[in-house]
Amino acid sequence: MAPGTGTAESSATTRIVLPTLAAGQFLMALDSSVMNVSIATVAEDLGTTVTGIQGAITAYTLVMAMFMILGGKVGALIGRKRAFMIGCLIYGCGSLTTALAPNLPVLLLGWSLLEGIGAALILPAIVALVASNFAAERRPAAYGLVAAAGAVAIAAGPLIGGVATTYFSWRWVFAGEVVMVLGILVLAGRIADAPIGERPRIDLVGAVLSSLGLGIFVYGVLRSDEWGWFQPKPDAPSWLGVSLVVWLMLAGLLLVWLFLRWEARRVERRREPLIDPAMLHNRQLTGGLTMFFFQYLVQMGVFFVVPLYLSVALGLSALTTGARILPLSLTLLAAAVLIPRFFPNVSPRRVVRLGVFALLAGAVVLMAALDADAGPEIVTLPLLLIGFGMGALASQLGSVTVSAVPEAQSAEVGGVQNAVTNLGASIGTALAGSLMIAALTASFLTSVDQNPAIPAEVKSQATVELQSGAPFLSDAQLKSALDEAGTSTEVAQAALDANTDARIDGLRAALAILAFTALLAMFFTSRIPKTQPRSTES
Repeated sequence: MAPGTGTAESSATTRIVLPTLAAGQFLMALDSSVMNVSIATVAEDLGTTVTGIQGAITAYTLVMAMFMILGGKVGALIGRKRAFMIGCLIYGCGSLTTALAPNLPVLLLGWSLLEGIGAALILPAIVALVASNFAAERRPAAYGLVAAAGAVAIAAGPLIGGVATTYFSWRWVFAGEVVMVLGILVLAGRIADAPIGERPRIDLVGAVLSSLGLGIFVYGVLRSDEWGWFQPKPDAPSWLGVSLVVWLMLAGLLLVWLFLRWEARRVERRREPLIDPAMLHNRQLTGGLTMFFFQYLVQMGVFFVVPLYLSVALGLSALTTGARILPLSLTLLAAAVLIPRFFPNVSPRRVVRLGVFALLAGAVVLMAALDADAGPEIVTLPLLLIGFGMGALASQLGSVTVSAVPEAQSAEVGGVQNAVTNLGASIGTALAGSLMIAALTASFLTSVDQNPAIPAEVKSQATVELQSGAPFLSDAQLKSALDEAGTSTEVAQAALDANTDARIDGLRAALAILAFTALLAMFFTSRIPKTQPRSTES
């Protein structure tokens, strides 16, 4: 299908189509952050534990990761628009189930399973529908706005969740999602679909291999904080003296390799593959996918670190924390929308490099500004830089990946693209969290060991009890724990001082690895084209 042929190119229709697809992206991303500030409240309401709610969030990520590639193929077989609308229906049913959930099993059914399956259908379809509704020269702006909507949802999630939990109920967030889904379905009728070709059977073996491979790998990453990356933590599962995380990641990678070999074999036999492995030899496509991976790794790492600093280290409320993060949305939206509008022929490689440099600069500035006596204002400039970097990348990468292949493969590209971003997001959060806890623990134990006011038996006890990692505690939380333990005033103050310094050291370590990752990403920008891509005709 040629760009612009039979597409929603009239300005009136475009004003409906683009916000509709952006709303879908916003909704999918919102669930990743909106309940993080309300986990304890949700657990209490459902009569379960914080660990149970965290497990539900983890399961949602797993379901998406497992079925994203398959979701892209389903869109290619039944139609992108139909896949989008069916996904919205499933997602809406999941949101309604979650809003009415009386206990954890029902929450898992609604939030983790139904919403996860719905997202696996919706996200790849959005990528393909932008391609079928906008001519090649308009796609950078369209993809930029859609990607920006998702990032804004992650940034605004804590604020939305905090407002709902504080003044109403966390259930209203999911009830609001149902209303949004209904609105999206009403407006989706104006979206133009791409014609469907042949309808071969879905490669079931490939679907199982890809789902298991991605799911096992992501599960291993998500368990790294609890089990340890390489050296197993006390009482954590291990095999041959190595953390089970390593074996899960290796098993996942092996299954992904078997999946690609299986797909290549199907292509050789002229059978329809789930994805064509030849796509992964496309320099432009792999370049775009690599940058998506790095972007989401840094992005989700930042969204993990900054709220911790604001809410735990500084003790700000969920509402204030969310408000402090919002400046990021300003430069993000500005870059995502205005760069394609005012510089339509700019070099994508130059914009991507500028975006990566902004991510690097933001992480470094924030790392330098962190101090035990610093206030919440220090995050503003770094978040403006990081938001600009995210917006600059969003304005180019979607168009780069989709235009690298024939338009008929846009749905499959959408599935692979979202699987890659899911991997990046999971690894970014886990990596930042693991290094933060490791640095925090080392700093805390060093401070305690060097403090003569702390008795030797207390030092020994701390070393034993914190060998699996010190928790990231606020001063109020630590003081309460020390009071319950009957700790003397002198020892308690020493522990509080050590904890304050250790928190900063932990946050700096997390930001350092994010800055290093952004710098590493710069070496892969050469795969991004120098000129604005044009769609490849099928």
